[in-house]
Amino acid sequence: MASIVPPADEHLTTGWEPDLPADDTLLRQAVLVHASWSVEVARTAGKPWRSEPRWAAGRIGDRGALTNPVILRQPLTEPAEVLAEVGAMLPPSVPYFLVSPWPTPDLREYGLALLGYPPLMVRFPGPRTPAASITSTSSSTSASPSVEVRQVRDAAGLAVAERVLVEGYPMPDLEPLAPGDLLAPGILTETTRMWVAFVDGAPAAVAASHRHAGVTLVEYVATLPAARGRGAGAAVTWAATLEEPDHPAVLIASDDGRPIYDRMGFVPLMRWTAWLRPGG
Repeated sequence: MASIVPPADEHLTTGWEPDLPADDTLLRQAVLVHASWSVEVARTAGKPWRSEPRWAAGRIGDRGALTNPVILRQPLTEPAEVLAEVGAMLPPSVPYFLVSPWPTPDLREYGLALLGYPPLMVRFPGPRTPAASITSTSSSTSASPSVEVRQVRDAAGLAVAERVLVEGYPMPDLEPLAPGDLLAPGILTETTRMWVAFVDGAPAAVAASHRHAGVTLVEYVATLPAARGRGAGAAVTWAATLEEPDHPAVLIASDDGRPIYDRMGFVPLMRWTAWLRPGG
């Protein structure tokens, strides 16, 4: 039998080297699109951001537990060093949430609190499920007689999307909210788009999509409490999911929201790890 022991000087690929192709694995694509999103929201608003080999982050605001995302791009083998780098960009007065695709050491000694282990889910290209049929056009999407989905195209529409997101998620620590506190018009590009669902003519739900590394990230999905159960959340999620129908779509779900994505054909890949560093 031939030896399976590699030569001592042979490099064994881990899957997380910076120069490795994005499509080396689907998990790598999911990591890279999340890292790109964290940078894009800040960059397009003219706010600080960093994209390092081990992590990426955007400083979108100085308040709000979920405002400033930090995404690990490699396993966290040196937490003190990496968190010191992050802290140089996001000082103690500024909150951030850190998402790791891998299990991490206990980070409480660094002032972080464990948020949980949300599932990463993927939907491969394919037709819509019959239970959630949607007819799309370039300007709107019809989910039912009372639900209309419109793509956000200007600052006024983005202000509506931002308000629905903050109230629907909810993000009460961003109140009082002024337009642009979370989303700036520059975010609306060929690779990053948003949709708002209207129920009986009133804004009801929001979702965003961001394309990078050959996949589509579905983000910022939220529905106003009064509109839940009307199909608005599913309608905007479909719009974001199918924004590039030939690409897989990925998202991080909550356990409460997971059944909706199950019905849409998303499948769980693994659980990631989420931590919060409160500001103040």
